[in-house]
Amino acid sequence: MLSKRLSAVSHVGLVLLVALFALASAAEEAEGIVFHDLNGNGVYDVGEPPIPGVAVSNGEEVVLTDSEGRYRLPMPGDGVVFVIKPANWAVPVDPDTQIPQGHYIHRPEGSPSVRFGGVPPTGPLPESIDFPLRPQREAAQFTMICLGDTQPRDLEEVHFLAQDLVPEVSDIDAAFGFTLGDLVFDDLRVFEPMTEAIGMIGVPWHHVPGNHDMDFDAPTWQQTFETYQHVFGPSYYAFAYGDAHVFVLNNIRWDVEERKYHAEFGEQQRNFIANYLAYVPKDHLVIFLMHIPVMGMYDRDEFFALFDAYPHTLSLSAHWHRHEHFFLDEEDGWQGERPHHHIVHGTAGGAWYRGYYDAVGIPTAVMADGVPKGYSLIEVNGNEYAMAYRATRRPETYQMDIYAPAGVEHDAVEGQEVIVNFFNGTERCRVEMRLNDGPWVTLEQFRGYAPFYLELFQRQELFLQLVADVEGLDAADDRVLRRIENLFRPVVGRGMPGPAETNHLWRGGLTDHGREGYNVIEVRAHDMFGAVHTAKRYLRVN
Repeated sequence: MLSKRLSAVSHVGLVLLVALFALASAAEEAEGIVFHDLNGNGVYDVGEPPIPGVAVSNGEEVVLTDSEGRYRLPMPGDGVVFVIKPANWAVPVDPDTQIPQGHYIHRPEGSPSVRFGGVPPTGPLPESIDFPLRPQREAAQFTMICLGDTQPRDLEEVHFLAQDLVPEVSDIDAAFGFTLGDLVFDDLRVFEPMTEAIGMIGVPWHHVPGNHDMDFDAPTWQQTFETYQHVFGPSYYAFAYGDAHVFVLNNIRWDVEERKYHAEFGEQQRNFIANYLAYVPKDHLVIFLMHIPVMGMYDRDEFFALFDAYPHTLSLSAHWHRHEHFFLDEEDGWQGERPHHHIVHGTAGGAWYRGYYDAVGIPTAVMADGVPKGYSLIEVNGNEYAMAYRATRRPETYQMDIYAPAGVEHDAVEGQEVIVNFFNGTERCRVEMRLNDGPWVTLEQFRGYAPFYLELFQRQELFLQLVADVEGLDAADDRVLRRIENLFRPVVGRGMPGPAETNHLWRGGLTDHGREGYNVIEVRAHDMFGAVHTAKRYLRVN
C-alpha cells in the first residue's frame, strides 16, 4: 500500500517537474527580429523589412536570422544577447558616448550588490528582443583609431585625456575606434565622464574590458564585469566592417578568493569565437582585441587553435604601458603557416599620467620604453593592414629619438655610438644613418633601455635625493622618498616608473670625423608597412 502511494506521489512529482521544466524552457529562450529601421526610431514598425542572414549570439551560440529576420537563442537566467553587426549595416550608437547599442543585458533580479551598482533589475525576459540596423556604405579600405589604456583615476585625469588626445583624434576620418582595456583606474564612477570625453571624437567606439574595470567586490568571477556591462554592454562580442571581422574580447579572469587576476578567455568565450568564425570566409581579415597580451594567457594555445587556418589575422593588446610588436610562431604556441602578428600597444595615458607637467599642465607621461603617450591609426585595405603610431600633440613626423652627444672632440667622432629609439619599430624594419652627406650605414637592432628615458628617470631620482639632502636625511629610504614625491606632486607630478627594456632600439657608430662646427646626423627608418621615416640630430665637433 505504502509503495503504491509513493509511486503515485512520484508520478505526480514527475508530472510537475516536467511541467515546470517546460515552463522554464519557454521562459529561458530569447527571440526577436533583426530589421531595417527605415524611420530610425529603434522600434520594429509595420512595413519595415526584416533582414535575413544576420548573426546573433547569446555569448556562446551564434545563429543566423531566418528569411523573416527572426532568431531564437537559449537564455538561461542572467545572460546577454547581441547582434553581430554585418558589413554595410550600422547598429545604433549612444549620441553622447558613441557606444554601440546592439545588445540586451538580461538581469531579472539585477546584479548582486556591488559598490558601483552593476545592472539594475530588468524583470522578465521580453517577448521579443529586436535589433534595428540601418544601411551604411563600407569600403574595403578604412581607418581604425587604436588607443591603449586610457585609465584616468579621477576627473582631473579625464580632463588630461580630453585636452591631450581628443582634439586631434576627432579630426581623423575613421570608421570607428577602440580602447584596449583599463578604461579607468578602479573607480568605476569615472566610466561616465571618460566615455563622454571619448564620445566627442565622433565615431563609433568599442571599449575592451581591462583588469582595472572590474567589480572587485563581486561574489563570483562571472559577475566581475556587471558595472562594465551596464555601461558598455557585453564584455565580449564581434562585428564586421568591410571585409574585416573584429572581436572585442575579455581575457580578464579575477580569482575572488585569492584576490588576483590572470589572463584567460575560458571555454564559453572560445566557443563564441569558434561559432562566429564558422561564418567568416577564410580570405577575410580577422582582428582580435584584448587587454592582456596573448603571450601570457592560460588558454593561449586553445585560442590560437581556433583561427590558425586563417592566413590574415592580427591581434592587439595593451596593459604593459609600453609599445612592442611580436611575431609569434611554433615556440609561442602558434601553428599557422606564417607568424601571427600581435601588437602590445602603447597607452593613451602613457605612464599613468605620471611625470613632469608640460607647458599646458598635462603630465608628459613618457612610457618606460621611451615611447610618448599616443595612439595609432590602423588602415585596413581588404585583408591587409598598415599601422602608424602618433604621439599626441606632436607632429606626425615625430617617430623616433636619436641619442648622441651634443658635442665631441674631433678625434672622438669616428666610432661615436648613436642610438635610435624608433617607437613603432619591429624586427622587420631597416634603420640607417649617415653623417652629413656621407654613406648610409645600417644600424643594428638590440634590446635594452631607451637612453633618453634613463636620463629622465635619473633626473627624477636626483630631485628626490636632493630634497632629502636639504632636509638633512643621511639615508632616504623608499618611504621617505615617496613622502617627498607626494609633497612635491603639484610641481613635478607623480613619480615615473622605472625604465623597461625594449627591442625598438637600433645602434651604430659614426664612420668619419665630420667637420669642425655643427654636423648633422640623419636617420631614416623603413617600417614593416613600406613607409620611410626620417629624423635629424646635430653634433658639434670641436
